Amino acid sequence: MNNTLRNQQFTLARHLRDPLRHAPPPGLEDRRLEVYRELFYGTIEGLLATSFPVLRQTLGEQCWHARVRDFYARYRCRSPLFTELAGAFVDYLQGVQPEASWEVELAHYECVESQLYLSDAKDPPHDPEGDLQEAEPLLSCMARVLAYHWPVDRIGPGFQPKVSSAAPTFLLVYRGADLCVHFARLSPMAYRLLVLQGRGRDRLQALLASPQEGLAMLRQLREQGIIVGTR
Repeated sequence: MNNTLRNQQFTLARHLRDPLRHAPPPGLEDRRLEVYRELFYGTIEGLLATSFPVLRQTLGEQCWHARVRDFYARYRCRSPLFTELAGAFVDYLQGVQPEASWEVELAHYECVESQLYLSDAKDPPHDPEGDLQEAEPLLSCMARVLAYHWPVDRIGPGFQPKVSSAAPTFLLVYRGADLCVHFARLSPMAYRLLVLQGRGRDRLQALLASPQEGLAMLRQLREQGIIVGTR
């Protein structure tokens, strides 16, 4: 590729990403450029709006489009895959001044849903009928155990808290056999039971929990497919 063509391509790319700061290559009709500006931005914005519907509604149209345009202009994605765009947007938000203190956590919460919906991951080898006390319970690769400072499962246009919760919000997000993504709040005990490592018995001892109660919880989680068995 000769240098002239290369320079023209980079000049056009810079203009399409940030038309207010970068002029287009000379000789191109603005009417034609407008088609590309709208097409490229509209594609990115549409994909992000699908992944972050609550964030978009809660921020409002003006703030949302300002966010997306800044992301589109300044962020340098490391992957060409559209399926990784939501994760890139969360990474971008972590490096900018938030509109609200809960913005990054809400975006991360919605991103997890998008990632699980698209995931084709497979569980590692395991024993579906393994002893949940004497062996190590294995969390499904389609489940995420999350902790947030903000009640992200409640935030929306009608609820925008100014102060974070006194206690963390523990959440379970998982894709079920119906291929739908489900959400559930976790008690502190259930959260720690799932994030601790080691045998089920060791986890219960660390929690000072009754073996009967803890084992019943592990069995229920296995019936739901959240725990797939033992490692």
